[in-house]
Amino acid sequence: QKGGVGKTTSVVTLGGLLAGRGKRVLVVDLDPHGSLTSWFGYDPDTIAHSAFDLFQHQGSVPEGLPAQLITDTGCPGLSLLPASTALATLERRMVGVEGMGLIVSRALAQLWDDFDYVLLDNTPSLGVLMVNALAAARHLIIPVQTEFLAIKGLDRMLTTLQMIMRSRNNVLPHTIVPTMFDRRTQASIKSLNTLRKTYPEHLWRFAIPVDTKFRDASQSGVVPSVLDAGTHGVRAYARLLDDLLAQTGSAEERRHG
Repeated sequence: QKGGVGKTTSVVTLGGLLAGRGKRVLVVDLDPHGSLTSWFGYDPDTIAHSAFDLFQHQGSVPEGLPAQLITDTGCPGLSLLPASTALATLERRMVGVEGMGLIVSRALAQLWDDFDYVLLDNTPSLGVLMVNALAAARHLIIPVQTEFLAIKGLDRMLTTLQMIMRSRNNVLPHTIVPTMFDRRTQASIKSLNTLRKTYPEHLWRFAIPVDTKFRDASQSGVVPSVLDAGTHGVRAYARLLDDLLAQTGSAEERRHG
């Protein structure tokens, strides 16, 4: 529940790495700011069709609509369901609409055969979009910048998560990922140590370092692994991806075993 902690960078980098491994990947922008959409060269202020269209049918999702909204990213194997700034109006538009928290789940159910992985880029505020994302997700990744204010945002996020999970009556597995770590600063080191002491069970064992290549990739409109697969930031995300796949794979085996 804080902006600027690396949510979009995480989605783009993990999505690009999965696509690079031959997977069919969809990234979904559920943030009215549209950072993910902008990354790939689309303007969320003027885009004609977006995730906003999913919410225009009184809680239902017409057959075939989600597939019509998907657009190209320029990265083989990686597709985008973009955002529009109109998503910011959903709170007042959706008041009293039945099933408004399950629209993204219903949309993705139509796409199961087309993709191996879907990554949802979230708004940092609690509302109908976050509720939709949490209802659709099988695993939650919480990027946390290694600085004090972001850790306070994490406290709020986990409180929100517990509240929503109680209403869903199930537990959504989650992984806390330290981001923008700079080993040269005491503030970063202290924040990482605080995370390790406070959230030992759910904290990823490493951290994503500060890396200017992420900004360069964003400015170029490409995934970071295409710009430079050997940069230390991309290598850290590759390690995170391996750990997440091992974790979710074992969870799937337990569910079906």
